[in-house]
Amino acid sequence: MSQIEIVPHILIVEDEPKLATVLCDYFNAAGFRTRWLSGGQHVVDVVRATPPDLIVLDLMLPQKDGLAICRELRGFTTVPIVMVTARVEEIDRLLGLELGADDYICKPFSPREVVARARAILRRAARSVGAIAGSGLSVDETRYCASLDGIELELTPAEFRLLRTLASSPGQVFSRAQLLDRLYQDHRVVTDRAVDSHVKNLRRKLQAVRNGSDVIESVYGVGYRIDL
Repeated sequence: MSQIEIVPHILIVEDEPKLATVLCDYFNAAGFRTRWLSGGQHVVDVVRATPPDLIVLDLMLPQKDGLAICRELRGFTTVPIVMVTARVEEIDRLLGLELGADDYICKPFSPREVVARARAILRRAARSVGAIAGSGLSVDETRYCASLDGIELELTPAEFRLLRTLASSPGQVFSRAQLLDRLYQDHRVVTDRAVDSHVKNLRRKLQAVRNGSDVIESVYGVGYRIDL
């Protein structure tokens, strides 16, 4: 039986047609599939409908800028984002990375460098996708989805981040403060009880797969851990 090759899909969001064409050509020549959007207004809808493997996102876009798009994307997906801009001020770089961009490239740049950085990011992302040996749990950080015993879990973004954090170190006890730091990308102010609420909902979904078996353990006065 022949092996099916999975070709990574790159979404390029760039309002300069010549630059976008050059990037598409270089990525295509390197073995990637590409899609180009010239403005920011449809990016979120496109990502929801057809999740790419990586996004090359210009900062200065018509309709909606790259920072606003990055902020909105990080509410529901961890798809890698390479932010591209002519604005080289340190605050712009820091803000872009703080909002969840995985890398930051300033114009003018070498298209070969963009492709090389994308390859490196995708290699790192690939290492974060997979099953925890012997657990029945699989977590896909790129697609923002998880499955248990082969059954896909219907999780909210916060529940996914909670499960991802607990599953990153099975048996380790995470405090509520540690979990809160990982639950929300926008650094909103919430109480510790928000963690308890998310744990309750996540437990219910895991128990539905495991016939009532509880894989998330409460450690009194400390926090929670997962036992798979």
